[in-house]
Amino acid sequence: MKYLSICSISFINLISISLSCFLLSLYFLLNNMVYFIEWEVVSLNSMSIVMTFLFDWMSLLFMSFVLMIASLVIFYSKEYMESDENINRFIMLVLMFVLSMMLLIISPNLISILLGWDGLGLVSYCLVIYFQNVKSYNAGMLTALSNRIGDVAFLLAIAWMLNYGSWNYIFYLEVMQNEFEMLVIGSLVMLAAMTKSAQIPFSSWLPAAMAAPTPVSALVHSSTLVTAGVYLLIRFNIILSTSWLGQLLLLLSGLTMFMAGLGANFEFDLKKIIALSTLSQLGLMMSILSMGFYKLAMFHLLTHALFKALLFMCAGAIIHNMNNSQDIRLMGGLSIHMPLTSACFNVSNLALCGMPFLAGFYSKDMILEIVMISNINLFSFFLYFFSTGLTVSYSFRLVYYSMTGDLNCGSLNMLNDESWIMLRGMLGLLIMSIIGGSMLNWLIFPIPYMICLPLYMKLLTLFVCIGGGLFGYLISMTKIYSLNKSLLNYNSSVFLGSMWFMPYISTYGMIFYPLSYGQLVVKSFDQGWSEYFGGQHLYQKLVVYSQTLFLMHNNSLKIYLMLFVFWILILFNFLMFL
Repeated sequence: MKYLSICSISFINLISISLSCFLLSLYFLLNNMVYFIEWEVVSLNSMSIVMTFLFDWMSLLFMSFVLMIASLVIFYSKEYMESDENINRFIMLVLMFVLSMMLLIISPNLISILLGWDGLGLVSYCLVIYFQNVKSYNAGMLTALSNRIGDVAFLLAIAWMLNYGSWNYIFYLEVMQNEFEMLVIGSLVMLAAMTKSAQIPFSSWLPAAMAAPTPVSALVHSSTLVTAGVYLLIRFNIILSTSWLGQLLLLLSGLTMFMAGLGANFEFDLKKIIALSTLSQLGLMMSILSMGFYKLAMFHLLTHALFKALLFMCAGAIIHNMNNSQDIRLMGGLSIHMPLTSACFNVSNLALCGMPFLAGFYSKDMILEIVMISNINLFSFFLYFFSTGLTVSYSFRLVYYSMTGDLNCGSLNMLNDESWIMLRGMLGLLIMSIIGGSMLNWLIFPIPYMICLPLYMKLLTLFVCIGGGLFGYLISMTKIYSLNKSLLNYNSSVFLGSMWFMPYISTYGMIFYPLSYGQLVVKSFDQGWSEYFGGQHLYQKLVVYSQTLFLMHNNSLKIYLMLFVFWILILFNFLMFL
């Protein structure tokens, strides 16, 4: 009797739940319905603990996308992780992650959101350190500790919610939006969302988390975990649009988008380039959300999840075939050796750039046109459009290094395109990356937006994309003797290529002074004067006294007996006085 593997069982279950969630979300969307389901967990005397679930088109649609990507990623892992002895443990961790994500999506209650939120952080840490080496441990600690800041903010928000009657924040948002307490809760939730979605100044953990296996990167660090912060802020969007929090978030997320786009143009690690690209898109979602367009942020969140998961899966297939090498300088000419994988890779890359009629085009184009008709300052406008150009630039740079030219690694290689299980998983997402954008556009915006702009502004997005692509391709082209044009700005790349020194600031920068101060305290006090006058000094004096007494006892019996008599006399006198 042949047993089904854990991958196949998980795949079948997740994809069927995903389909049912999708159909339900269509029903809810068309009928404009919202369901609150209250489950009484415990009822004791007059006290009851009730768990609330919120089902609307947003939560159901997001849930169906998460489950679909999770199912395909687990299917893909069946081949990618086949040489791993502990593949069952890996799949279990991924399923725990999906469960935490579900809890976070359908909760209108801060307590149950915290359960999902901390579940995400914990499972994410376990997955980042899955390949056990020093680099993974460092990345895992950076990930966990960065997210702890957000968790603490979340706990504080729960404490502030005690000012109201319950923790179901969804009831109080509309009514209390101008209250001081709600502003404090909003700012704490925004801080939590910024750590989870890796906005400045918490950006350094996302590229570090690429130490995880590639299927984890495809599911966790591109489409689901990092968008949990955005999703939470979509629920809290009323507070953002009615206070200064939105303006602050717009600045920080715009800078994140710009910083990540610049950094990706200097990076040579395939997975880190895609991670920085995720960071850039998260900045885009956050910034459009901070301007009050929550439906657009949700739209881009869903389309981005599709093509970014596909991009990571293609990267995983390439890394697998390149014998676990991630350096794009060693790749080249992959379109000849791995045509189907390259086709998926290029489609997802073009969707990321905003190529017309692919998934990314509908959301990015609409976001940029909304930005053009919004009341926004020149700096934010520049950040939006320049970052879009940079996105296309690093995508075409990546295509230049990996797809064109000749293979730069050893002539004895195992390049093939016959990983059929991995390819099937990728082809499922490929279809969604092509049709997903238009499908979601028709669903979420049944009445199309009429955005009236002059022709040059309508074409601005397209020109920025074409210009960015040409720039990225031309700057990467190497002359004879490999004199690369990007080496001409080597000095600036030290700053721009290292995410504006953020990885150093959030590791050495945070810990250097406390540790050096601690060393000083240890040297001066614990092992310095306090030790000299305290324990050590007492010990030395006692040693001297006991040595003197020892000499006396050893040398003369008379002195010993005399001392004995003196002791008796002293004791006798002492007793007399009492």
